[in-house]
Amino acid sequence: MNTPRPPLAVVVKGWPRLSETFIAQELVALEAAGHAFEIWSLRHPTDVKRHPLHAQLKARVNYLPEYLYEEPERVWRARSIAQSLPGYAEAYRIWRADLRRDRTPNRIRRFGQACVLAAEMPDEVLGLYAHFLHTPSSVARYAAIMRGLPWSFSAHAKDIWTSPEWELEEKLSAAHHGAAFGATCTGFGAKHLQEMADTPEQVDLVYHGLDLSRFPEPPKRSLRQPQDPVHFMSVGRLVEKKGFDRLIAALALLPASLDWHWTHIGGGGLGDLLQGIAEDAGIAGRITWRGACDQPEVIEAMRNSDLFVLPSRVAADGDRDGLPNVLMEAASQSLPILSTPVSAIPEFIDHGTHGLLSEDSPEALAETLLYAARHPQKLAAMADSALTRLRTDFGMDPGIAQLSKRLNAMLQGG
Repeated sequence: MNTPRPPLAVVVKGWPRLSETFIAQELVALEAAGHAFEIWSLRHPTDVKRHPLHAQLKARVNYLPEYLYEEPERVWRARSIAQSLPGYAEAYRIWRADLRRDRTPNRIRRFGQACVLAAEMPDEVLGLYAHFLHTPSSVARYAAIMRGLPWSFSAHAKDIWTSPEWELEEKLSAAHHGAAFGATCTGFGAKHLQEMADTPEQVDLVYHGLDLSRFPEPPKRSLRQPQDPVHFMSVGRLVEKKGFDRLIAALALLPASLDWHWTHIGGGGLGDLLQGIAEDAGIAGRITWRGACDQPEVIEAMRNSDLFVLPSRVAADGDRDGLPNVLMEAASQSLPILSTPVSAIPEFIDHGTHGLLSEDSPEALAETLLYAARHPQKLAAMADSALTRLRTDFGMDPGIAQLSKRLNAMLQGG
């Protein structure tokens, strides 16, 4: 006897990804809350390592063709099946309208992937849920229209701020087969999407929060003295919006009397460039580049550091962070935080209370780094306040409960 397949299809850009622990955390929590689903990933994994969280997920993972030309028989077979589905003509019409405004290979690939998804999803599926409002939601939307099913999304940062306005509006509009509901992880992003939605109630603010049961209790930190060496650390992809180029310039401005070291964890395309900038600035010997690490390695580094630094900024194309989970992870280990007042970061950190928020110029960052190094007692008090705020206001459970309620309503309607 065949076991019934789950009623929910979750569409993600790639699975698993080290930089997207917030997705893994949510999906593991949804399984624990009783939701059964399968993952449909647009890309195969590129990270060599995996977080322990990924191993906890029981859901079956299906991979759509990453590039259509790599699996032509599968794509053409799926298109033939999709063409017989009741909503194919409408999905094709909407896709053609999208293609006229976005004449890119990526838009063509989205429709091909949607045909495969619509053709291969089991009959038991009653709704789709996509992580990220750009590419994954396009694939989910086209496939949902083909199958006559509702779909929903969780939006984060880049997908909100770099998507064209027409596309966001249509994905939120019932007249254009928009989402049954949407969730986003910052008040800053929620307000923006609510203003575009048919009704503001369509979009929920759902902080990712942190499942503190996955983290060790913070270490008993001995108070650093102002004259002691100071160990800065950062975790984040080496991309423009993380601001590490300006942090390196700031580190080069620190006085020779300050004994410091900076450790960076994360992958990304700007690695060679940033290491070259550090060498040119004469500070390469004070920097350790650890590359991609799994979460236990990240937490261990946090427990052995004095200050967590994330100098986020708005990139030239509008991309920016939302509320990076890594700030909450640092807070969970009583590690003082220095960041910038970009996007939703001030929703977690009040400057001077839960950490330090600096402008992202090298001069401002250098001044704030120096202040942090010279005032360890004040920083320790801020770390205590951030941990209290994390425990009080940024637990994971309320968001999972709201998301679970929304998904149940969508599936029952479907």
